[in-house]
Amino acid sequence: MEELTAQLLVYLKGVWKYRWVAVIAAWVVATAGWTIVYKLPDDYQSTARIYVDTQNVLKPLMAGMTVSPDIQQQVSIMSRTLISRPNVERVIRMVDLDIKAKNVKEQESLVKDLMSKIQLGAAGRDNLFTIHYNNQNPKLAKDIVQSLLTIFVEGGLGDKTQDSSSAIRFIDEQIRSYEEKLIVGENNLKAFKQKNIGLMPQQGGDYYSQLSQAVEDLNKTRLELREAEQARDAIKRQITGDEPVLLVDQDDSISSIVNVELDSRIDALDKNLDSLRLNFTELHPDIISTKRLIAQLEERKKEEAKLTKPSADPGKNYSPMLQQLNVALAEAEADVASMRARVEEYTSRYDRMKSLSNAVPQVEAELTQLNRDYQVNKSNYEKLLERRESAKISGDLGSATDLVSFRIIDPPTVSDRPVGPDRGKFFSIVFLGALLAGIGIAFVISQVRPTFHSQASLREISGKPILGSIPMIWTDQEKSKRKKRLYAFGFSLLSLLGLYGTLMVKIA
Repeated sequence: MEELTAQLLVYLKGVWKYRWVAVIAAWVVATAGWTIVYKLPDDYQSTARIYVDTQNVLKPLMAGMTVSPDIQQQVSIMSRTLISRPNVERVIRMVDLDIKAKNVKEQESLVKDLMSKIQLGAAGRDNLFTIHYNNQNPKLAKDIVQSLLTIFVEGGLGDKTQDSSSAIRFIDEQIRSYEEKLIVGENNLKAFKQKNIGLMPQQGGDYYSQLSQAVEDLNKTRLELREAEQARDAIKRQITGDEPVLLVDQDDSISSIVNVELDSRIDALDKNLDSLRLNFTELHPDIISTKRLIAQLEERKKEEAKLTKPSADPGKNYSPMLQQLNVALAEAEADVASMRARVEEYTSRYDRMKSLSNAVPQVEAELTQLNRDYQVNKSNYEKLLERRESAKISGDLGSATDLVSFRIIDPPTVSDRPVGPDRGKFFSIVFLGALLAGIGIAFVISQVRPTFHSQASLREISGKPILGSIPMIWTDQEKSKRKKRLYAFGFSLLSLLGLYGTLMVKIA
């Protein structure tokens, strides 16, 4: 520690020896530095604040009918792309800075300088932005900020109409394309139907379902024909006497027994029973008694049918019973003829459809394909029509109302006092630098031209013993000169400090 302290004292003595060199160097550096700082041009800042309002009462009202863009995303993109090269070049043309650029290199330098100095930032809340620009010319700084505001607002308003018009043009082109496809599809369907007349599938199902229905109808009609023929044959046997007219087996239906008197009474009771059921339930006494009476008459009808025998009367053909049987036979013959005609018709239909078992499915498959393609094009065409109307409404909505409104909170302003450069800071840096430069130069000279300040340092360097030393004896005259030099040295330092203080007070 003692050695370090001794070495430090040696360095300080060396610097003190060349103190006037240090003072001169400090004055030179300080004077030059302060002159440069003082001559630095003033820097003025223009500032503006703008608020982007994305809330609009029509947006929720028109939801579902229009296509609303993502306004927040648009605002974010506008803020990020404001300081882009095309916008900066446009600003240069708006403020006539391009006149000063004599060549492409100067133009490029001007663009880069503006892009580096223009600052856009958020002002502490959503959609509130600030624009800053510094320049030596306050009017130019204000004009540049105003131009940026104009570009920002026009970018938010102009793109919506342009985007809507572009979307409508694209949709119109697609609609025309699908109209042509629909016309071609309709012509293909018409030609296909004309070519395959008689083979087209009927309404209500495909070929196989129609074939199954034809088989079912044919079988059903054949069954009805057999029933009609059996009924006709039964009437014939009754007329010829091959079986009793009123005699029936237990399994036969009561309705096949002919008894005019009892049948009329039973019909009257059935009608009365239907009337009673409209007003009463099945447990009503009148309904129960009526049903019991009908059952008794039907039982009596059966008993009379068992007791009746065929008559050998030759005049029986002229009886009312025979006349009724002849009428029933004529009706049965007509029913049989009708059923046979229906069977023949259903048989021909079945045979015709069966003969087309190869052609009809192929025609159905081709028709299904044509209809599917046509329906797809028609569906897309109708959707495009809806989208076009939606795009038109969206465009009209954006033109008639401000989905995005721009409110300039603070217009571009420039302070009367420059914001830069910070001369006070630069003056202080120059002052400290001058002091350090003076001390450094004195230290370097002391190292280049070293001197011995003690016997120990001389003995250490020379390696020889020191016999003694002769002290400096100061006379009064030398002491007076020494004081004057100290005063001059102090005055020079105080003058430098005073000049620094004067500069600081002047810029305050």
